[in-house]
Amino acid sequence: MQRLFVLSILLTNMSLHAQPSIVDTLELGHSIVMVTTDIPGGSNGRGSGVVVSPEYVATNCHVIANSNGANIAKFRDGYQPIALKANWKRDVCLLKFDPLPFKPLPMRDSKTLQYEEEVFSLSFPAAAPVPQISYGNIKGIYPFEGSMIVRSNAAFLMGSSGGALFDQHFNLIGLTTFKSPGHQAFYYSLPVEWIKELMDAPEVISLKTNEVPFWALPLEQRPYFMQVVIPYQNGDWASLQSIANLWVKQEPSSADAWYFLGLAEEGLQQFAKAEQDLQHAYDLNQRDFDAMLALSRVALTQKDVATLEAIQPAINAIDQSAGEQVAQQILKLKQGS
Repeated sequence: MQRLFVLSILLTNMSLHAQPSIVDTLELGHSIVMVTTDIPGGSNGRGSGVVVSPEYVATNCHVIANSNGANIAKFRDGYQPIALKANWKRDVCLLKFDPLPFKPLPMRDSKTLQYEEEVFSLSFPAAAPVPQISYGNIKGIYPFEGSMIVRSNAAFLMGSSGGALFDQHFNLIGLTTFKSPGHQAFYYSLPVEWIKELMDAPEVISLKTNEVPFWALPLEQRPYFMQVVIPYQNGDWASLQSIANLWVKQEPSSADAWYFLGLAEEGLQQFAKAEQDLQHAYDLNQRDFDAMLALSRVALTQKDVATLEAIQPAINAIDQSAGEQVAQQILKLKQGS
């Protein structure tokens, strides 16, 4: 219980930060640019980019790949790059310019991030004339190629590729890159470590490539944290269970793997096993609000008052409304006994 009390203090302090307003982010907007491309056939493509040094703008490679040319625009002024660095598989590209009149953004490594941190994104969705802001929280941090892919619920649209994901101290923490299909989409950002690594890489001489970003590979070749999404969204619990079992075998210390396994077992009405695996997910990551809610839901089904009482303070620290609901459920169970 002492551990839960300390956790509740940490989460309460975390939730006290107010998300910045549009006015607060005006200065940041000066470092977010629109990336435009000439596409074979005569049309134009658009995406977003982030100023990361006096000479470099980071964007997603899929924004510029196989185009006839790319440039950036800001305040109705256009700038032509003089060189390119690219990691096509990671989907991180750096456009090099003569020193730009824009302020580079400070960067914070993804390994320092925590679940449920408040974040916000800035980008040019749907060819908006000025950067648009979207608010959310960190919902997933997935180890991948020596760094972390960040999932948040700060939504973005087409045109946001290569945009910026920020923490509450206005540090760049990721490039907004891809999302899952459907209305309940998962939104993923690439780590700033990959930007830093690319700065030391050699330049490339062409925008042409046959390489496919890791997130656009055939489904079975994608990371498990991507493979679970569609079965989860479709309620295909048997498929989700199969994929999650492979995930926990590959990454037994991944709380997310155990969380999705528990969700699959809940969907298959294997409640005792679901409660066990969701408890394991929570034990591995006590900042995962989704795992807390799932565990409380299954514990309620099992009429497990002890687990509900243990998890309720942590839920309440993040969302008082959800915490009150769990408290009421505990009271009903006790009255029913």
